[in-house]
Amino acid sequence: MEKLIKEGRDFLKSNRFELLAKNIQSDQSRGVQQPPLEKPVKEGEILIDLPDPKSVQLKERDIVAIIENRESRRLFDESPLSLEQLSFLLWATQGVKSIMGNRYATKRTVPSAGARHPYETYLWVKRVDGLKMGLYRYVALQHKLALIHEGDYTIDMTQAAMGQKFVGECACTFVWAVVPYRGEWRYHIGSHKPMLLDAGHACQNLYLACQSLGLGTCAIAAYFQEPLDNLFHLDGEEEFSVYLSPVGVLKKVNK
Repeated sequence: MEKLIKEGRDFLKSNRFELLAKNIQSDQSRGVQQPPLEKPVKEGEILIDLPDPKSVQLKERDIVAIIENRESRRLFDESPLSLEQLSFLLWATQGVKSIMGNRYATKRTVPSAGARHPYETYLWVKRVDGLKMGLYRYVALQHKLALIHEGDYTIDMTQAAMGQKFVGECACTFVWAVVPYRGEWRYHIGSHKPMLLDAGHACQNLYLACQSLGLGTCAIAAYFQEPLDNLFHLDGEEEFSVYLSPVGVLKKVNK
């Protein structure tokens, strides 16, 4: 047990510049072609247009109040999200502002080490106006949704989240899956800690965006790896889930 704890602490202390100083060449330095900026849309895959994210009506615009009042929330009612709200949340967490060079990198609404942006955003949609219940992937470069599977995955999501019912029963759950090679291509063995830090950037933006809309969310790191990966057809090696966060309309609690 102590050995495992030490390994975990060593990972937390890992510094990519110290690791790279060991003259380990990355694929980028060896001239290997970089990986795609995002997963390609499959032939025949259904794409769904999203509204302009900046068209949404915010309930709170004071950034000081948004930061001060931000907190984890787990109690949601059965109201749906609007498609405008979901569009804004997706843009806030992974929205593409510009594409640099010859599709060399993207500038987004969240920071990422080396502008690698190694995450794909997946969604379990239970109640969003204009969307069928099911599993989706956010196609950030086009600001669209790709339908993975239509159907009710309430029980599957709850079980994958170790029995946390609000993960399956909320309006929508964000699932961030990492594609490690996007970071490894540039930073080799020094890429993994920064990739996890990137997940925190995306989730914090989700918290702030939810607060501005009067919605709630709660970051979740407790889940069963294989069942969650299998739900979204992730292979568990070249792409796997690392973080999730359910979103919903806040339930009014009598004080």
